[in-house]
Amino acid sequence: MAFHIVLVEPEIPANTGNIARTCAGTGAILHLVRPLGFSTDDKMLKRAGLDYWHAVDVRYHDSFAEVEAMYPDGRFFFATTKGAKWYTDFRFQDGDFLVFGKETRGLPDELLAAHPEQCMRLPMTDQIRSLNLSNAVAIVLYEALRQNGFPGMK
Repeated sequence: MAFHIVLVEPEIPANTGNIARTCAGTGAILHLVRPLGFSTDDKMLKRAGLDYWHAVDVRYHDSFAEVEAMYPDGRFFFATTKGAKWYTDFRFQDGDFLVFGKETRGLPDELLAAHPEQCMRLPMTDQIRSLNLSNAVAIVLYEALRQNGFPGMK
């Protein structure tokens, strides 16, 4: 098993490349939900992922509903500035899906409204609207890995 990182309509290739590198280093599976704001041939995407793309299990989906349908027993957690609970309030299990939205708008309101108990936020001051997407993914993923004893890592 592995954790799943789901990026819903990511827009910035460098963020996705950085996240891919984090997935390669942790064994997480990367799910990219279309439409993407860049081409997967984008040089910024490739540069940010360096030469680790061969080590990333990347799966493409046409909608978030498709992801849910493919994994009907999956546990999904949604990162949002609108979450009532901190990400540290959740107990993650190997195989969980950590879902993140696009850089400019986050996840769709209707998706968050459908899963209010699984919405999580990262604490921050009110000086900014949100953290960088690749940083947010790393923070939540490493908390999930920590809670599970860093499985398969040295």
